[in-house]
Order: sequence, then structure tokens, then C-alpha cells
Amino acid sequence: MYRENHKKVMSGWLPLFLGMAVIAYCIYLGADGTVSLKITGAVGLVLAFTYLTGLFTVNPNEGRVMQLFGKYVGTAREEGLRWANPFYTKKRISLRVRNFETPRMKVNDTDGNPVEIAAIVVWKVIDSAEASFHVDNYEKFLEVQSESAVRNMATNYPYDSHEDHVVSLRGNTAQISEHLKKEIQDRLEQAGVQVIEARISHLAYAPEIAEVMLRRQQAGAIVAARSRIVDGAVGMVQMALKRLSEEKIIELDEERKAQMVSNLLVVLCGDRGAQPVINAGSIHQ
Repeated sequence: MYRENHKKVMSGWLPLFLGMAVIAYCIYLGADGTVSLKITGAVGLVLAFTYLTGLFTVNPNEGRVMQLFGKYVGTAREEGLRWANPFYTKKRISLRVRNFETPRMKVNDTDGNPVEIAAIVVWKVIDSAEASFHVDNYEKFLEVQSESAVRNMATNYPYDSHEDHVVSLRGNTAQISEHLKKEIQDRLEQAGVQVIEARISHLAYAPEIAEVMLRRQQAGAIVAARSRIVDGAVGMVQMALKRLSEEKIIELDEERKAQMVSNLLVVLCGDRGAQPVINAGSIHQ
């Protein structure tokens, strides 16, 4: 397992001036000197240019992964002009925050309904050594694993739900985003990548069932609303009968209780406002 090793490298300004001075001196030697001086100057030029190849720049929020003949020696993160061993290879890795949007994918939710879903993943590299050596291409690895995580997450939840205790893709965006972020992060742990945010960017029923599911969704919403209305109406009827009995406002036999319950349920559960009816008489004299 490779872990990032922050390697301090010297500023490149002094090596730059030294290298330029050596080059100028070698040119001077080769211009008017003897054969031996010209050879010395030529050798000096080769060494000076080799020395200057150790110069490199590090931009803000960037790292340079350095290797010596295949061996990892460290990562330079100090920005500016820097100098390190000319024989080091210096691979540039961005440490900036980036985002990736998965393509729209067709998957089945937990109820078996085909849905189209896509997500946006905000991420950054936090360990340049893991990103360089644990996976072949960390950007491609991120894309594939993000798509896989979105597919797996979508199969664990229904598209929609009318029950408060059931988490759904459409109705619980905060919980879904947190679950998706955790699942992607677990898959990218070995790639030196931190997932900052993950959220659904597109969610819809698949075109072939969209119309049918819309009618089903509307019907489900009506049934759920009716169920809640009935629950409330029954509670109100119970409360009314209890208050009438406790405060002894009126004594009701079973037949009158049944009639009162029927009337109250019609009023409370009806689609339209109650129509007043004048009772001209009663079977109870």
C-alpha cells in the first residue's frame, strides 16, 4: 500500500541562476579557448543542461508525483518554481475540486419499476500516491464506480412512496444523497479520492411506462389521501361521542349513535360540502 509522502524540494531560482551562469561560462570557454578548453566547455554545457532539467513548476492545488527509476520518492506540493533530482520523473496530478455527471441510466427500483437516473459527483484527489499507483486510471475508475454505485443505490429504494416511514428516491433527496455519497466513497477509498458531494441530477420513470405510472401515482396519492381522511374522521367521531357521553349533553341509544356516526362520516369524508337537510320528523317520538 502506497501512502503519499510530502517531499520538500528546494526553490528553483538559485539552480536556475547557477545553471545559466555555468552555460554562459562554458560558451565563453569554447569561443576563444584551446581544444581542451572547448572540450571542457562542451562537457560543462551538457552537465549544465542536464542540471537544469531538474527545474519544474508546481501550480496551486497541484502535486508532482516523483519517481526515481520506478521507485516512488515523494510528492511535491509547494507551489512555484522548484528543483529536484534531474533523474526524477515528475507526474502532474491536480488536487482541485472537480465534478462528474454520470450518464442517464435505466435501472429498476426496489418495486421493479424501470426508471431513468443520473447523478453528479463532486470529488478531489487527497492522496496522490494512491491515485497514481493503486489504480490504473483514477478518473476512469471514478466514472465506472460512480455509475455502479448509482445503479446499486437505485435498486434499494422505490421511486416514490406515500408512506412517511418509507424512504423513496423522489421524496427523500437528503437521505438518498448521503447514501449515494457513502457508497461511492467506499468504492473509491483505495484510489485516494474524496467524495465531497453526490446528488441525483435526473430522475424519471422510463418512457415506456411513464404515462401508466403517472396514473398509478395519481391513484396512489388519492388512496393515501383518502386513508388519512378516514383515519382523521374516525378519530373525530370517537371524540364527539366521548364528549357527548362524558358531559351528558344527550343520551344516545345504539341506533342513534349509528345514525350520528353515519352522518359525521359522510360529512367528513365527502368530496363536496355537506348539504343541509331539514328533518321534519323522527322515528323517535
